[in-house]
Amino acid sequence: MNATQMASPAQAQPVLLDVADLRVHFPVSQGIVFRRRTGTVKAVDGISFSIRRGETLGLVGESGCGKTTTGRCILRLTPSSAGSIRFEGRELGALSHRALIAVRRKIQVIFQDPYSSLNPRMTIGQIVGEGPAVHRLTRNARQTEARVRELLGLTGLADDVYGRYPHELSGGQRQRVGIARALSMNPMFIVCDEAVSALDVSIQAQIINLLETLQREFGLTYLFISHDLAVVRHISDRVAVMYLGKIMELAGSGELYDHPRHPYTQALLSVVPIPDPDVESRREPLLLQGEVPSPLNPPGGCVFHPRCPLATDICRRVVPVFRDIAAGHQVACHHV
Repeated sequence: MNATQMASPAQAQPVLLDVADLRVHFPVSQGIVFRRRTGTVKAVDGISFSIRRGETLGLVGESGCGKTTTGRCILRLTPSSAGSIRFEGRELGALSHRALIAVRRKIQVIFQDPYSSLNPRMTIGQIVGEGPAVHRLTRNARQTEARVRELLGLTGLADDVYGRYPHELSGGQRQRVGIARALSMNPMFIVCDEAVSALDVSIQAQIINLLETLQREFGLTYLFISHDLAVVRHISDRVAVMYLGKIMELAGSGELYDHPRHPYTQALLSVVPIPDPDVESRREPLLLQGEVPSPLNPPGGCVFHPRCPLATDICRRVVPVFRDIAAGHQVACHHV
């Protein structure tokens, strides 16, 4: 059984990452000499979620909804404007530089583009071995090399890859190098930022299976960011759906895909292909009207109301509360 058919063992585990009312607002200015603030881009606007040890939380939504910004905030690559990010019970924003370095060993990232995320001037051995050497996780060059070769084997790469350069590898091989680099720090938590979106479909399946195998073997926890709902369903225990900086719905993977409650989630899932020609031919996609509003000037009330088929006057005036509608199922909608 997969995550859509049974409860995840991670549900019994303690919370590893807790995000509360996270906001990331970027000021917009005009002028060359005298900079004048003219607005604010609300990339992430008050989202909350938690991830338990050994769990995979899928974070999905259209481009520009704030998924990657959320991941970068957790990695401390982008500063937050407000809110809380707690890892193992410790507030990341309150840590000293030295304490943050120690925590960063436990939090790693797999980037989207395997073609630009690897230094073209370094060999694969140097790329994967750099982290352990800098953080003194290995004692000498010989031990570092042994560790790198072990990681290459774990990620399905041939031993002769060690001395090659990124341009000599395929996209799938490069992404395996990215995974090996993340594993080199012995992490607990990995942010997978569109980790398979740049790969062919057949290679995507191989990488997803590899991530699942490594998760079982090393007890890893994932935040899996993607716009591909079919991929997210396969790997995730729970799924959060984002729209214009806010989370619209969050539920277990099986519950969300089988019983979506928010109109936006329903629209997204209505266009996901079903591998059954008979069912697919009878299905009518729910097409949304209009374009995604600008985060520089988001709509009042529910940010989804200009495109929502259920919108009423209250949706235009009042921001819906992100609330529980069933055990483990949360929705931000006035009409659910």
